Amino acid sequence: MDTKQPLDSDDEEQTYYQRSIQPKADQWKKITSDVFRALGLKMKILMTVIFGGLLIGSVILLSFPHSFSDQLLDATSNDQLLDATSNDELLAATINGSSESKTPHDKLLGGLLTADFDERSCVSRYYQSSLYRKPSPYKPSQYLISKLRSYEKLHKRCGPGTDAYKEATKNLGHDDENYANKHVGECKYIVWVAVYGLGNRILTIASVFLYALLTDRVVLVDQSKDMSDLFCEPFPGTSWLLPNDFPLTKHFDGYGRGYSRCYGTMLNNHAISANSTPRHLYLDILHDSRDEDKMFFCQKDQTMIDKVPWLVFKTNVYFVPSLWFNPTLRPELMKLFPQKEAVFHHLARYLFHPTNQVWGMITRYHKAHLARADETLGIQIRVFADRAGYFQHVMDQILSCTQREKLLPQVVTQEESKVNVSTNQKLKAVLVTSLYPEYADRLKNMFWERPSSTGEIIEVYQPSGERVQQTDKKIHDQKALAEMYLLSLTDNIVTSARSTFGYVAHSLGGLKPWLLYQPKDLTAPDPPCIRSTSIDPCHLTPPSHGCDADWGTYSGKVVPFVRDCEDREHDGIKLFDEL
Repeated sequence: MDTKQPLDSDDEEQTYYQRSIQPKADQWKKITSDVFRALGLKMKILMTVIFGGLLIGSVILLSFPHSFSDQLLDATSNDQLLDATSNDELLAATINGSSESKTPHDKLLGGLLTADFDERSCVSRYYQSSLYRKPSPYKPSQYLISKLRSYEKLHKRCGPGTDAYKEATKNLGHDDENYANKHVGECKYIVWVAVYGLGNRILTIASVFLYALLTDRVVLVDQSKDMSDLFCEPFPGTSWLLPNDFPLTKHFDGYGRGYSRCYGTMLNNHAISANSTPRHLYLDILHDSRDEDKMFFCQKDQTMIDKVPWLVFKTNVYFVPSLWFNPTLRPELMKLFPQKEAVFHHLARYLFHPTNQVWGMITRYHKAHLARADETLGIQIRVFADRAGYFQHVMDQILSCTQREKLLPQVVTQEESKVNVSTNQKLKAVLVTSLYPEYADRLKNMFWERPSSTGEIIEVYQPSGERVQQTDKKIHDQKALAEMYLLSLTDNIVTSARSTFGYVAHSLGGLKPWLLYQPKDLTAPDPPCIRSTSIDPCHLTPPSHGCDADWGTYSGKVVPFVRDCEDREHDGIKLFDEL
């Protein structure tokens, strides 16, 4: 009768070692013994060191039973993440394709970031740009750096839990018909309410934060969604999350153009009075906002709005370019951003630091698929159609753009490749992000079945293909954020017109994208794409007019550096440095 007890994990490893590794070790010793005698003592020592290294390597390999795909979504501990990025110079050298790091490790991004955080609490804060992408050609101004440090002090003095915040929220939820410039404390606030998808949210938080920076307000973000699962706190010693007991939170769903404190509605109803300032205003800055709502950007209107202690924003558009229409704000903007097109680039690197869980997803995927490539190309595909999915004309457009612009090579037959023998064995990794996996599958099969005309090795990867956008589902939004960051780490990028996902990716990375024109009538456009001369995202559906005397002036012609987006002529504006 067999009385053996089940082996525990340690017994199993010891038994496996005795059965599998030890016999091989004995065999290696026997084979090398004669060699040792022939070569003498010094060679014997050398071979012993080599043998020991091989044996240790075997044990290490046996200690990792899980595949990469099993680990992709595992939560990584703070210690593991910090250890993974501890060898800064070696990692930077690997990514830059050299044996030595040619650039110093700039954890604070030229002063953009403060050093007042614990690195382990949010590993991405000090490693997101300095190790995983080339140094940005866009440098923050000293004035911007000074302004950010001042804002951090303001937020710490006025943020949640402070006496100033408690004073400002007192009686805020009550009727304010009889309110007339009553004292509410030293601080003024902006509340950002989450609407639409993740790309819209990232662009609008940056827009609202810049407005707060210009008007000495404190930004608080609605945490009813998944913001704390996506991003670390950006300001030291305080929180940017709106407390759950904020008096107006329960009313947010009812805020719209029918709300009596909507600024555009108040203008329509002639309810604006110089003698009475409401406790709060709702600002409706959406893609389909009325002209009256867009008067928010005008100088005269800002004079009144500036008196209101609480502003509640619902917005789904990147409205930074339109702030430059205000002649009062423009001089400050010029001092903050001498390189005008880099506004979002700087603000995004300052504000948006993925949580450790999301950062683990980003770094694991990058190291597994992108880090060893000689060159990387990002392709972001967004299909705007009632019946979205795979379309042949979209695939044709992608191939036409990438091959015409020499971003991807043609493929040839095996016979043609023999005639034109190439020694070019450069590896190019192509990262595709789309809800639909068929586009990446088509590219992958094309370069697998036939060689490229240049001899390059093309490898195509797509992290996810979920087919349906699932905003506010935690793991879906975490994957979306990870893919935006992965795209931003590529060398070149192709993005879809009107896509906020693509806007975030290329501007965060400081990349001038090739923009795919939006197809019409299920036909690939010709030309298929255009290279942007600016990294700025597009303000879709901006004000269609100037202000006051310039009412009839098209907004894209008010100032010379705010012009039409290449992919949305007369329906979008952006900032340009090149005139």
